[in-house]
Amino acid sequence: MNKDFIDALGQLATERNIDKDQLLLSFEEALEQAYERNVEPGKVVEVQVDPESGEIDVLIVRRVVEEIEEPDQEILLSEALELDPTVEVGMEMEFPVDPERFTRIAVQTTKQVITQKIREAERAVVFNEYKDRAGDIITAVVSRTDNKRNVFVDLGRGEAIMPPKEQIQGERYMVGMRLKVYVMKVELGSRGPSILVSRAAPELLEYLMRQEIPEVAEDTVELKAIAREAGQRSKVAVISRNTNVDPIGACIGHRGARIQAVTGELQRERVDIILWDPNAREFIRNALSPAKVGNIDVNTETGEAKVNVGDDQLSLAIGKGGQNVRLAAKLTGFKIDLVASEHVSDLDAALQAVASRGTETNLPTDDAKRAAFEALFSAAPEAPKVPDQTDGSAETPGETKGETTVGEAAGETGETESA
Repeated sequence: MNKDFIDALGQLATERNIDKDQLLLSFEEALEQAYERNVEPGKVVEVQVDPESGEIDVLIVRRVVEEIEEPDQEILLSEALELDPTVEVGMEMEFPVDPERFTRIAVQTTKQVITQKIREAERAVVFNEYKDRAGDIITAVVSRTDNKRNVFVDLGRGEAIMPPKEQIQGERYMVGMRLKVYVMKVELGSRGPSILVSRAAPELLEYLMRQEIPEVAEDTVELKAIAREAGQRSKVAVISRNTNVDPIGACIGHRGARIQAVTGELQRERVDIILWDPNAREFIRNALSPAKVGNIDVNTETGEAKVNVGDDQLSLAIGKGGQNVRLAAKLTGFKIDLVASEHVSDLDAALQAVASRGTETNLPTDDAKRAAFEALFSAAPEAPKVPDQTDGSAETPGETKGETTVGEAAGETGETESA
């Protein structure tokens, strides 16, 4: 072994992004394993490689004992004293071995071991590179697919897998295609690091909205909740921290420019922007839009909500394949039960809104309902007053203005006929 080998080892370390000292240590361990397995089985072998000249030293290590129990690993004190008068019991002695004793099988074993060590070092580098990147958005390149519909993407220094359930429905992945992915988790297994990425995670939608909408990036508009069915439809609940900023308008942009830039990255996935409300009833009502619903009964203990919906709005509230109500349930965190009714009027919605306000002011349930009902009719017009009958000129109950007019009209008709 010479300096050319050391230079080649350094070049290999640079190409594989591996530490040279670590690679040299792995090479020494590979030589030790090969020598123990094929040349001196059962003995303790130590290999040392000079990092400058490339010279190799192979040593057999034996422990000094008074009575031998393992002949391959121990040496009697009397024999050790003949070689070195300063040795004591428990010390270890090293005996050099000619490196030329390496057989062809030993060299082949060394090659296999060093290859395995290099792979382990590469896996460790990849794991250390991405172990703290879980939860980040990374731009990746599609490298290959398999017959199980798994998509493998190149992250730069490592490869990640995107299973079918984490893909956008209907999206086609071609080799060389660049796309943004969300790193879900990074684990180190027996076969190396396992990196799981997703295109269906709600976090990807949140990231894109922060990139395209300045108010969201500056936290002027807060994203309170996201419910997503990748490739089809999503609902995002937003609220503004500035009373002068409309959160829905800020997210949509002029003629929908901002939200279209977001959906363009997600295969034109439909994104509904919903106004978040601290009142659970109003939040559920907003989440079920575009359907208009009536009275909503919320049970915060069980996490269930019973929503009355008119027959003409029921299909809209359910959505295609139950998508609208399913997303609303994910967004609000309530189990929503839609109850069909023949008709839900504006009066029902108004009663519900006033009752919600009454509940927020800690009114009892009956008082809240009574206050809601009275509030609706508090501004009703007063009935017309009956004129005071203070003199004899007042009309009698039997005489009405309409009747007098008819009688006068009849008299005039009779005079006309006589003429």
